[in-house]
Order: sequence, then structure tokens, then C-alpha cells
Amino acid sequence: MLELRHLRTLVALRDAGSLVEAAERVHLTQSALSHQLKDLEDRLGNPLFLRKTRPVEFTRAGQRLLALAEQILPQVRLAERDLARLAGNEQGRLHMAIECHSCFQWLMPTIDDFRNHWPEVEVDIPSGHNFDPLPALSREQLDLVITADPQPIAGIHYEPLFRYEGLLAVAKRHRLAGASYVTPDELTNETLITYPVEHSRLDVFSQFLDPAGIRPKEVRTAELTLMMMQLVASGRGVCALPNWALTEYLERDYVRAVALGEDGMWSTLFAAVREESRELPWMDDFLRTARETSFAVLEGIKPA
Repeated sequence: MLELRHLRTLVALRDAGSLVEAAERVHLTQSALSHQLKDLEDRLGNPLFLRKTRPVEFTRAGQRLLALAEQILPQVRLAERDLARLAGNEQGRLHMAIECHSCFQWLMPTIDDFRNHWPEVEVDIPSGHNFDPLPALSREQLDLVITADPQPIAGIHYEPLFRYEGLLAVAKRHRLAGASYVTPDELTNETLITYPVEHSRLDVFSQFLDPAGIRPKEVRTAELTLMMMQLVASGRGVCALPNWALTEYLERDYVRAVALGEDGMWSTLFAAVREESRELPWMDDFLRTARETSFAVLEGIKPA
């Protein structure tokens, strides 16, 4: 009667806070998810949550099943990992590169969790190499690349992790601070602060400024997000960052955030791996852990 998929659906509903976002997380249509939950409620003879509440409010029956899910699902995950290791698939190497300066907020806990369960897999983030990560992945110098800029390279598979919105950070007294969104031409007289990477690999250029034929007055680079926020807060420029990277600074009332364009600027973050390694049990587990950790620690992201 009660299946693991039901428990996973209830956890997704709790974490997402709405049927629409929960359906995206478990890869169902909203109507299919609603039908699954209604069928389960009919079988159990109890409503599990209150409709039309946001975030979703669970009944006592729903809370009991959530408590069960918290007990059972981690044990099932652990058993799946142990079975893969017993099958002799635990040896491997996971050398990765990150084309995302603000990814460490979710990537480091992902790596920590992965290392605890796959101690035999060699995990490393090599530094000091002067090569493009994606071609290096194809040449087997790397095993995984975190990127928002997939390139058509034979033998490379791009596994979507999540979608995120790019926002423009401005000083609290900036002329755009109260705007609901900004247009490309409004950045013509601005100093744009970016990470020190090629403009073509930055969403604010490739998706926002370049299509409009707009260039900011000046481009200034900074290595660290904290440095960028200090420059923005002091009125020395504006910068575009993923919504999750700005959460901490918005909560502290350090800067303001404005949408890039009327519909917002959304991108997808991918894990690039070689085709032959994507089905390895430990690689599959790393990608699954990355998604789960991302949704646990980041705000404002959506399923890819």
C-alpha cells in the first residue's frame, strides 16, 4: 500500500512548499502528482496535507509519514550505496573542475558526504592547470566539470543539476535599488563587477547584454564574492550573481537585488561527465548527492 515513491513525494512536497515545485522535483506533472497523493489519501483514509496553503501545511497523518520518511529513506540510500560497493564498483577517481566561483556553498558539503560513503574513490579539485576544463574532461585529465556553459564535445554528457536566477546586486541607495527589474540599456553607464573570466562565459553578457548589443561603461574584476559585495555596497559598481550567492547579503540588508529583464534571467547548472562514466554507481551517487545537497542548502533554485 505505502511505497517508497510516496515517501519521496511527501518529502519533496515538504521541501518545495507547493505542488507545482514538488512535481518538478519528482519529475511528474502537477496533475499526476495530485492524483498520486489523492490515491494515497484514499487508501489510507486520511488527508495528508491542507490544500491551498503555502507553504504546504501537513495534517497529523502527513507528519507521521514524513517522520517515517526521515527514518527509512536515508537507510534505503545507505543500502543502495553498500550494495554498489559490494558489487566491486567502488574503485575510481573523481577529479573535478568548477566553472562557477560561487558553487562551493553547496559543492563542499556534497564532497564531504560523498567521501564518507565512497572512501575508495579518489576525490580532488586540481589547481594550477592551464587548460580549458571541458576539453580536459574529454582527454581524461578531469572526470567531472561543473559548468553553466555546455559545449558540444563528442563523448561528453551534461547532467542538469538545477536552474537558478541571475540577479543584479546594487547598493541600497543606488538609483535601481527600488526597481522590479533592469533593462540592458540601464547598465550603459554602470561599472560592472565580475569574476576574472572571459565575458563569453558570464551569463550577464551572453544572455543579457550581448543580445541587446550593450556594453557597460567599465568592467572591474574581483576574485571573491565578498570583495564584489563590498564594492557594490560602497557604490563602486554593480554585479550579477546567482540568486543563492546573494541570499546571505540580502538577509543582512547589505545590498539590494534586481531582476535582469522583465522575465528574469534563468540558467541551468550542469555536471559534465564522459559518457562511459555516467552510469558508474559512484558517479551516479555523486550526481544524486549534488542535487539533494543543492536543494537542501540553496534558496531560490528550481529543478532542471
